[in-house]
Amino acid sequence: MSRLGLIAGGGGLPVEIATACQQAGRPLFVVRLKGFAGVELAGFPGADIGIAELGKCMRALQGAGCESICFAGQVNRPDFAALRPDVRGLKALPGLIAAARHGDDGLLRALLQEFEKEGFRIEGADEALGDLRLPLGVLGRISPEPRHHADIARALHVAREMGRMDIGQGTVVCEGLVLAVEAQEGTDAMLRRVAELPGAIRGAPDALRGVLAKAPKPIQETRVDLPTIGLATIQRAARAGLAGVVGEAGRLLVLDRSALIEMADDLGLFVLGVDPEAS
Repeated sequence: MSRLGLIAGGGGLPVEIATACQQAGRPLFVVRLKGFAGVELAGFPGADIGIAELGKCMRALQGAGCESICFAGQVNRPDFAALRPDVRGLKALPGLIAAARHGDDGLLRALLQEFEKEGFRIEGADEALGDLRLPLGVLGRISPEPRHHADIARALHVAREMGRMDIGQGTVVCEGLVLAVEAQEGTDAMLRRVAELPGAIRGAPDALRGVLAKAPKPIQETRVDLPTIGLATIQRAARAGLAGVVGEAGRLLVLDRSALIEMADDLGLFVLGVDPEAS
């Protein structure tokens, strides 16, 4: 079984991948990105490396015998002027800066190309874990009611349009009204904003209404940056009074699936996967 090089940012996804490799007996080397990777990854074999230290990162992965690498976790767009690149990072920096002018996805694709030049194979998080993608249909016991269908359709439409403009992956709609769209702050921060809106335009824990939709950008590098939901997503959606969460089947990652289903069922939220080709 080939050794996986996990380049880890923040959040639960890198921890889930590392744990899955450990349980499956797959050799693993974790590049813990300084300032982003969580302390939960400290117990796995690996190294702490700065985001601009490309040469150090590549040498560490090669030295560990990693042929496949997986990028996972949250990494904020860097302040390029404040970076401290090594020689390899300095060589790549002008191209990365130029790519970043075309949006986050352009930056990601350019970064992947730097690793592919060195012979690394890029492995998606869903490939590393196997069954992480949202299936078609309802996930859990709670199904959307007819009154939710219009909000589901509108929320997905808005999320897809935002993606086409390379703005974000998620939006919240309640009874036809767009309450929020996700930009650089991320889904959790967006849901916190929704929870602070006036009660007249959103749901409440005892009267759920409205929908969170997440969809990948059309130009998205799906090996690295598919939309993700986890326990925090369900918790914050419930606090915001939402009735459910919807995403494109096969194009949204579900973390802690069993626990997420149990939580959504307990809170009365539906989790729905729809056909990506459906309008």
